[in-house]
Amino acid sequence: MVQSVFFYIFAILSVTGALIVVSHKNPVTSAISLVLTLFCSAVLFVLLQAHFVAAIQVLVYAGAIIVLFLFTVMFLNIREDALHFDAVNVPRKLTILFMLLSVVGYFSYTASKKVFANTVLALNDNTFGTVEGIGKSLFTDFLLPFELTSILILAAIIGVVVLAKKGDF
Repeated sequence: MVQSVFFYIFAILSVTGALIVVSHKNPVTSAISLVLTLFCSAVLFVLLQAHFVAAIQVLVYAGAIIVLFLFTVMFLNIREDALHFDAVNVPRKLTILFMLLSVVGYFSYTASKKVFANTVLALNDNTFGTVEGIGKSLFTDFLLPFELTSILILAAIIGVVVLAKKGDF
């Protein structure tokens, strides 16, 4: 009963924080709301008895990634007038976004059949949520997405530096 109450409280807080992230104009406020969302997700991991995943959620995402994001926002020094929404060609942009999401969703669905089969086996395993279980899963089943994520983060950092130095040349 107590776990259900905690689940609903932190699930509502997590969804509220996520809505603030995507709807607020100020990027710093969005980043702080993202910290709230990530912290609430960590509490939900604790309720699932995945304590290591919760600790990594707080340390890596709510700590390091948010600091990197805030550094990027402050490094770019975005002015208020630069945050103005341009409503030109919105239907065309939404159509392209919908098509892109449909293609990604289709390929994600077809690729997830193997992952869900492995997840069912992992849930029956005693190593679920432990360092051993996460390490085994991360470096066997999810090695390619793990490496691609690191390349994506590196490309984002290079892009920020290029954008920030563009006016200096």
